[in-house]
Amino acid sequence: MLATPAWVTLEVKYVDRAAAFYDAFLELDVVEETESEAVLAAGGTDIRLRAPGAVPRGGLHTHYALTVPDREYDDWYERLDAQFDLVEETFGGERSLYFYDPEGNCVELGERDHGGEGVTGLFELVLEVEDLAAAVEFYTTLGFDVVDDDRDSGRVRCTTGDLDLELWESRLGIADARGGVHVDFGVVAEDPESAADAVADEALAVTAVDDGMRIRDPDGHYLTLVGA
Repeated sequence: MLATPAWVTLEVKYVDRAAAFYDAFLELDVVEETESEAVLAAGGTDIRLRAPGAVPRGGLHTHYALTVPDREYDDWYERLDAQFDLVEETFGGERSLYFYDPEGNCVELGERDHGGEGVTGLFELVLEVEDLAAAVEFYTTLGFDVVDDDRDSGRVRCTTGDLDLELWESRLGIADARGGVHVDFGVVAEDPESAADAVADEALAVTAVDDGMRIRDPDGHYLTLVGA
């Protein structure tokens, strides 16, 4: 069984500048930093900013979504609207705003009825895939459930219940966002080894690492299953 998102990694040219951007506009604190990577705390999820280098690389032009408490949403909108050309959409009565970071990643803030303050976690990640049907089969075998199948428009939404994974063919979405390429992300799993074994024949690689089991999917994305 898969559960909460552990991290998502973004590739950035200059780690210090990217960290300063996320501190200034999303108030994300740096919890760990080296010359090549900074780790930011976004509620229960880490946002890793990684300079170009060895694989796994961070994602490029990644669209990802973070939650904020609904009572704070209007304040976030007003603050960010002063600096960015925001796009806003409503899904099931809950609003989301979209803007871009300096590296071309589309950042979404979605309101949720929960406690906490500021950015409280990651709830959505978009991956660009070459073969949508094959990608859906891969991630459902891994443990994701399909909740929105819109193959006619080139997208399928899967979920663990805590993380929604959007699988997109090459396309433009809301706010002209694109799915990320060579994204590196982590998800908590009840049994990482068993989950990895289920997709081992279709994966490009499966490797045991300190965090758990690292899987390279057929599109070159890296997913690490972290033990609960």
